[in-house]
Amino acid sequence: QLDVIIRSSLQNLREKIDQLKDLLLRAVSTHQITQLEGDRRQNLVDDLLTRQKQLQASYKNEGTEPDVIRSSLMTGGVKRGVTNPWLLEEPEETRGLGFDDLRQQQRRIIEEQDAGLDALSSVISRQKQMGQEIGNELDEQN
Repeated sequence: QLDVIIRSSLQNLREKIDQLKDLLLRAVSTHQITQLEGDRRQNLVDDLLTRQKQLQASYKNEGTEPDVIRSSLMTGGVKRGVTNPWLLEEPEETRGLGFDDLRQQQRRIIEEQDAGLDALSSVISRQKQMGQEIGNELDEQN
């Protein structure tokens, strides 16, 4: 009976990961999320898929030693140089915020970036105008 439960849970996990992949693809293609966020989430889904395959192999007693697989699943994997995003601490500025609050904070940050870009654009336009006036003055002097 335990064997049936494990097999069914592994199949359910695989189906849920496939659903996540489809939803992520749809979210990126309809621009509900940015491409950068889509890439970050795709990496998380790929990590889930890898872990699902490790669980499947551990269940079938294939590949590496099951104890090694089990311990790597609990410690965040055996990949070199790659950190498990679930083990990272949440930044202080987002701790305790709900989905709407996070979205509002993201909009505020984007508005600040837009304002900074507008200021940069006006500075560059002014420099362009000054450069053209200097060029005209040089032509006149020559």
